[in-house]
Amino acid sequence: MNPDALARRRTAAAARVREIVTPEGIPIRFELAGAGDRAGAFLLDMLFQILAIAALLLCLTMATGLRDGSFLTPIVILVAFLVLNFYFAFFEIRGQGATPGKRRLGIRVIDARGGQLENGAVLARNLVRELEVWMPLRFLLGGKVVGAGAPGWALLLAGAWTFVFLLMPLFNKDRLRIGDLIAGTRVVMQPKVLLAPDLVDERAEQAAARAGQGGYEFTEQQLGFYGIYELQVLEGLLRQNAGTTGYLQAIAAVTEKIQHKIGYEGPIADSERFLRDFYAAQRAHLEQRMLFGQRREDKHAR
Repeated sequence: MNPDALARRRTAAAARVREIVTPEGIPIRFELAGAGDRAGAFLLDMLFQILAIAALLLCLTMATGLRDGSFLTPIVILVAFLVLNFYFAFFEIRGQGATPGKRRLGIRVIDARGGQLENGAVLARNLVRELEVWMPLRFLLGGKVVGAGAPGWALLLAGAWTFVFLLMPLFNKDRLRIGDLIAGTRVVMQPKVLLAPDLVDERAEQAAARAGQGGYEFTEQQLGFYGIYELQVLEGLLRQNAGTTGYLQAIAAVTEKIQHKIGYEGPIADSERFLRDFYAAQRAHLEQRMLFGQRREDKHAR
């Protein structure tokens, strides 16, 4: 790639970086998905929807053996309505914020406040899509039919509606849809490196040696509470500079929460060492499960 183009690409990516503070008080950084990534994922999902509807129509036609399509028309309309309106919500709930198209492009939906992505937020952002996308597209593609006999001012108003809703992501720096604003969500790039081995480093071992203590150990049951998402949040905390404002308070708060969650009963003399040992053990536990195809995205996944 041309060096100038590469530099521009890096600059654009840096401009999309945002920081949010989780409910636990941990600041994490993420990169907003670009307009091209979002549009590409949407087109891929549209293709998958069309293929699903076409496949269903073919199966129904073959099953009934009817050449007259009048019987199938109501069924196809109903299925098309359900697919267009609930495809995105279904996959974003089941796939931790990623539809097949989003997963292919490496993007996902997250909660804008850093918490767990709630089902209600997913439903809200996708039900609004009817106003944002499908109604404007019907007007653009079938304006003469939809607006037949309508006065000029009504057509002008409908055109303005179409323009505003379709191009809303271009009018704000975070590229937010109306659905994102209502649901409190963001579409971000999926981190390429999920688990960082460099956090389990020599400094932690040296600190433990100076303190005259061994490492903290965890059972398989204790490591089974959390998934990749929570490990990413913990990684964001451990990567902070120890001099960062609120670092020690965040370390103590997260240690207390994890200790209570997993039922760890032993004494904890060094909270940071405890978190690093937990990170190392949790990372090894998740990687072992991944080898056997048991990928756990977060603590809510089964």
